[in-house]
Amino acid sequence: MEILIQIEELIMFLGCIYLFSRLNLKWWWFPLLLLVPDLSMVGYLLNPAVGAVSYNVIHFKGTAVVLGLYGLYKENRNLILIGIILLAHACMDRAIGAGLKYFDGFWHTSLGAEKFW
Repeated sequence: MEILIQIEELIMFLGCIYLFSRLNLKWWWFPLLLLVPDLSMVGYLLNPAVGAVSYNVIHFKGTAVVLGLYGLYKENRNLILIGIILLAHACMDRAIGAGLKYFDGFWHTSLGAEKFW
């Protein structure tokens, strides 16, 4: 079953690449911006609970969808771009086994203990 979830996430990631291509930006912006959401881990410098909240807000797919749709509604390409990048990043993380974080530590996730480290 885990492989099906990873395949599903990979397909959604590819969909994000397609959506990004529709923005007519230079291709190199996608890989450059793709890792920016991981800056949300800075909350872990304070404590695991703050880190989990900051990480989860940015890595929650609902945040990406709401921002992207609001960008469409307001015809704001920057918000659309942010939504696409956040969604692509969350899909990429889930595809490699990284889930949303629990408050007790970085390695305790909604998908179990992270295995890719």
